[in-house]
Amino acid sequence: MPLRRDVPTAAGLALGAAADLLLADPARRHPVAAFGSLAAALERRVWRDARPAGAAHALVLVAGAAGLGAAADRATAGRPVLRTAAVAATTWTVLGGTSLGRAAAAMAGALEAGDLPGARALLPTLAGRDPSSLDAGELARATVESVAENTSDAAVAPLVWGALAGLPGLLGYRAVNTLDAMVGHRSPRYARFGWAAARADDVANWLPARLTAALTVAVAPLAGGSPREALRTWWRDGAAHPSPNAGRCEAAAAGALGLRLGGRNVYGSRVEDRPVLGDGRAPESSDVGRAVRLSRAVWLAAAALAVASRAARRG
Repeated sequence: MPLRRDVPTAAGLALGAAADLLLADPARRHPVAAFGSLAAALERRVWRDARPAGAAHALVLVAGAAGLGAAADRATAGRPVLRTAAVAATTWTVLGGTSLGRAAAAMAGALEAGDLPGARALLPTLAGRDPSSLDAGELARATVESVAENTSDAAVAPLVWGALAGLPGLLGYRAVNTLDAMVGHRSPRYARFGWAAARADDVANWLPARLTAALTVAVAPLAGGSPREALRTWWRDGAAHPSPNAGRCEAAAAGALGLRLGGRNVYGSRVEDRPVLGDGRAPESSDVGRAVRLSRAVWLAAAALAVASRAARRG
């Protein structure tokens, strides 16, 4: 029987997810960092305090990344071993689930050791908020929230786009998400220039965020959590968050873990008072490990779904 065209892509997704699980991100010369350098160089040339300039910046970079994926897709057509290898390497490059878990585990270690300065120094690897005035409980909350949100951004979303669109989907999604992290935040410089990148990221993460919430419900018992509370909190509180996507992930995690998330966040000179998500207690350092276990279960389930759905497609 001839090999289906998409079986090599499915195999590559599986191998790439396994590589991330075992090895985390590539340690040196990370291609995403190279993309970020390219994006920053282009920004220096084209920046204007205007939405059209930012839209052009995002379009060129995302189209270029997706186009590179399309070229690799064409080059490996009919060559299943090369297709599998290309998808595996790309999937490993764009996934960040294990690195996210390791960063959170380092935070948990610092908090449990009572090393508040060390924990504050670690927070920028997880969240963009100002750690200087945060106590141990607030650092734990920030970490749990980051793990919940970034389970979608760093792991589930790349797998979804890899299943839907193969190599162009993997590279195109990572370009969108990287640009959002670079220019999509609210600041005087990027309020207009970063608008297109932020909106593109909202669109690209709409489906993955809701899949992340649904999988959180499904796998909650693996982290000692409650599927019923995860579902109830997701549906009740998810839309209250200012992000159209992050709130779904955070609310489901809050319910699953029996925690209360949300509250005041400080980002430099900007302060956000976010709504409360969940009915449980405030997070503690011991909850970070539970959040990491939940995150790993969610993205591994997403990997299984991505591989199965891609393998089932006929070319």
